[in-house]
Amino acid sequence: MNKDKIFKLAKGFRGRAKNCIRIARERVEKALQYSYRDRRNKKRDMRSLWIQRINAGTRQHGVNYGNFMHGLMKENIQLNRKVLSELSMHEPYSFKALVDISKNAFPGNKNVVIPPRKVAV
Repeated sequence: MNKDKIFKLAKGFRGRAKNCIRIARERVEKALQYSYRDRRNKKRDMRSLWIQRINAGTRQHGVNYGNFMHGLMKENIQLNRKVLSELSMHEPYSFKALVDISKNAFPGNKNVVIPPRKVAV
């Protein structure tokens, strides 16, 4: 990379990392490594967030996440986790309908009892 491109990428850095070419080059290379890595980690983090939201929504209706997804798979309902997460947050009645379908499809869903949470005193 030439000097102009490095300084353009280093714009906004603090200290000598923005105006000293040797330090700027090192910091820009490291920043590009971080951005490459974190584009992949972002996908991982979002999937984890979607699963947590679905799990929270299903537990309100007495089913855990694994049994809910298994019931949907048995009924051949092919909604991805992103859509299910959005439904659980913004369309609770539609999500409840999916939970009911999942309960009927998978017998393991019917006897799930959620224990009460312990309250710290």
